[in-house]
Amino acid sequence: MTMEYETIVSEYVDYGRNKFLEISKKKVKPDETIFLNISKGFYTPEGEKRYQRGIGFPNEKDIVNNLIEKLQSVATSDVPEVEAPAEVSEEEAMGEEDV
Repeated sequence: MTMEYETIVSEYVDYGRNKFLEISKKKVKPDETIFLNISKGFYTPEGEKRYQRGIGFPNEKDIVNNLIEKLQSVATSDVPEVEAPAEVSEEEAMGEEDV
């Protein structure tokens, strides 16, 4: 079953070489239920938008505020430093193959 909907408003965030996020408000037809959607996509060489995947959720103030709060929290949290792997000399790397 294919869901039909009408896009009420949408905003785009471009990133990378040809990628985008679409944040939109949509209305399901025919029951008029309104939901919010975040979709990921890319631009074709001809400049057309192609969508890869998305997530929809109810247009409820508490959900939206909680999502914004969690996104800001995750985006601003400190990332622990990852220890770089020890460098292996060329002799050590080749040593096992030569045996």
